[in-house]
Amino acid sequence: MKILLVEDEPRLADLLRRTLTEEGHQVVHAADLRAAQAALDDEDTPELLIVDRMLPDGDGLGLIRALRARGDRRPALCLTARDRVDERVEGLHSGADDYLGKPFALEELLARLRACKRTSRRGPKRVIFPYGPSPPPPPP
Repeated sequence: MKILLVEDEPRLADLLRRTLTEEGHQVVHAADLRAAQAALDDEDTPELLIVDRMLPDGDGLGLIRALRARGDRRPALCLTARDRVDERVEGLHSGADDYLGKPFALEELLARLRACKRTSRRGPKRVIFPYGPSPPPPPP
């Protein structure tokens, strides 16, 4: 899977890039929101995002909000030191599929990424009604 890692701390970014690559993923690193947007505009766009909140040029949640506003549903995991309950709730309400506070265990991050990938593959379930027409799909 191609992952966009938006992280400004070089040592953590390097550790995550190496770990994710060893797990078989292709990792594109962006150290700020401007570089992240450029990576998202690339033709070979990432399938999943790992986004830090506190970046040199703004809050990573702004990137996630903008993606959701334009209908982009690719999974996004927020990985940040801002891990108070109200901040986690804000992240999830802003469109993050998961929110993991720093410090974290690499095993937990990998498990959460697998869960994000699993749930992103689930499309809307189609129910077949044996009698009569099926009802219209629920609104998005």
